[in-house]
Amino acid sequence: MKPKHFLSIVSVTMVVIASIMLAGCKKDDPKQPQTDEADLVVYGKIFTSAKDADGKYIYADAFAVKDGKFIYVGDDQKVKSLIEEGKTQIIDRRGNGIIIPGCYESHAHYMMANAIPLMGGPALGIESTPDDFKAEVKAAYQRAKAAGKSSIYGFGWMYQAFELEGMPTRQELDSICPDIALYVNDSECHKGLANTLCLQNAGIIDKDGNVLISQIRGGEICMDENGKPTGLLKEQAGTYVRRNGINFNEIFPVTLAMTAIEQSQQQLLANGYVSYMDGWSNIYGTNAFYEAAEQLDKAGSLNMLLGMAYEFESSTKSVADEIDNAIETKKYTKGHVYADYVKIFIDGTVESGTGFTLEPYQETSFGYGIANWEENEVTDITRLANAAGMTMHVHTMGDAAVHRAVNAFVASGQKELRNTVVHARNVPQEDFARIAENNIVVVSGMLWHGMSSEVEKMLNMIVPANLMSKAYPMKSYFNAGAVMTSHCDYPATSGSPNDPFGIMEIAVTCQMHTDGGLTDPFWIEERISREEALQALTINGAYQMHVENERGSIEVGKYADFVFVDKDVLDCAEGDIHTAKAESTWFEGKQVYPAK
Repeated sequence: MKPKHFLSIVSVTMVVIASIMLAGCKKDDPKQPQTDEADLVVYGKIFTSAKDADGKYIYADAFAVKDGKFIYVGDDQKVKSLIEEGKTQIIDRRGNGIIIPGCYESHAHYMMANAIPLMGGPALGIESTPDDFKAEVKAAYQRAKAAGKSSIYGFGWMYQAFELEGMPTRQELDSICPDIALYVNDSECHKGLANTLCLQNAGIIDKDGNVLISQIRGGEICMDENGKPTGLLKEQAGTYVRRNGINFNEIFPVTLAMTAIEQSQQQLLANGYVSYMDGWSNIYGTNAFYEAAEQLDKAGSLNMLLGMAYEFESSTKSVADEIDNAIETKKYTKGHVYADYVKIFIDGTVESGTGFTLEPYQETSFGYGIANWEENEVTDITRLANAAGMTMHVHTMGDAAVHRAVNAFVASGQKELRNTVVHARNVPQEDFARIAENNIVVVSGMLWHGMSSEVEKMLNMIVPANLMSKAYPMKSYFNAGAVMTSHCDYPATSGSPNDPFGIMEIAVTCQMHTDGGLTDPFWIEERISREEALQALTINGAYQMHVENERGSIEVGKYADFVFVDKDVLDCAEGDIHTAKAESTWFEGKQVYPAK
């Protein structure tokens, strides 16, 4: 385990190495390149994400790349000695935007989102109505029927809107889709709608309509006035029905998974991301994504780092078996694939009343939310996963959920594995220091600070009183010395930006641009600086992935992952940061977006 000040030590060390290189590389030093000629030299304003001995961020005027790694980072005069006429590619971006390290998307669901249309199921937007939903289901049914499929899976309806307008029942779905199992997740993937055949396949009801399972731990099977399932499922009940009611082996082959990963990569690279942590890689109950990632990397088609998390839910019959299944996926960890993460949901979402909280919701029917795992269970899972060399990647929303995860990590976690809490909408004050002291990484929803006053008013009528006008901390992590990274959670946050610069502006201003205009500032005490936002998006993301020695900053000896940004996001007007774009993205010294 590296000490907390390790990144500063690395920064100082790299400065020393750069100074040595200016005098000429030693031919007999295996740690230095064996030739002075660079493959690529870049000029411009460069934010390195590294810090000097005083903790100040380091900027440079030029860098040189050889064999996919930085061999020089410094001023624009001394780099000239590394240029060989006719061989070294030279790119001069002086006066043109800024150059930053490649960005890290530290938790999202791009692969899932891209797989759904490929499976032929309903793919809705959050503005869809129940009538739109039924029309999409009808079209998906016709496609599935023509293809001889036995299952349909879709995504995208908005729970709050459907709750107001009238939630479709399983009987209504049966009238459209009577003989093919149907399951459609909401836009957050925390609720789902199923028809009768899907519920029968999952063992919730039998063919005569008798209820076989009325409760699923960590979730809710919603019932009508007669005690029969309505078709609406929440949290782990939905996960259970989806996995057991839909035949994903039929509708989700490895070839489809490969296409979904390639499409995800294109989206991410276009936004300046060179690393992606997938939040639920076995979401369909198969290893198709793992096998697809392995094949793509072997073929040289994976031009980013790919983190993969094996998730299991609280309805599992055997934690030990699930841990063994997770360990089995570690075999895919090679090359650019990092398949050594275990994912669990401790709770749901505070916004919908299923986040686990220390104080009760003002909407009394929500109580304290839903807790999927007891603390001793999270502690045991952490111990087993860490003993196998796997890092915990845990969904936490409510303050009680965050506290439970932190307690478990402190009790049985291994600090060097950098166990992670994801989202962490609310954090008890005492836990900020504990997070830092125990090397716990926080994946923060920085973009959720862009909240309209209408949404704030609505939430303040629902959430526990102690959480009113609060949400996702940012500055508090930096103040505590904790490592915070950034995520967009795409596609769960449809309508919010999923690019680094849209997220960066929200983190800096606590406001967001919407169709209705600029939102009012929300929880401005948690604003962070532009440099801190880029730190969360770059080197901190590399730290979460355990690759900060090799990537995440523009320093000598590291892989040359960087982005040409068309606007100087560190100097432009705050309200213009979100308009910045990645002109090109480079991975290991090669331009990967736009494809050459």
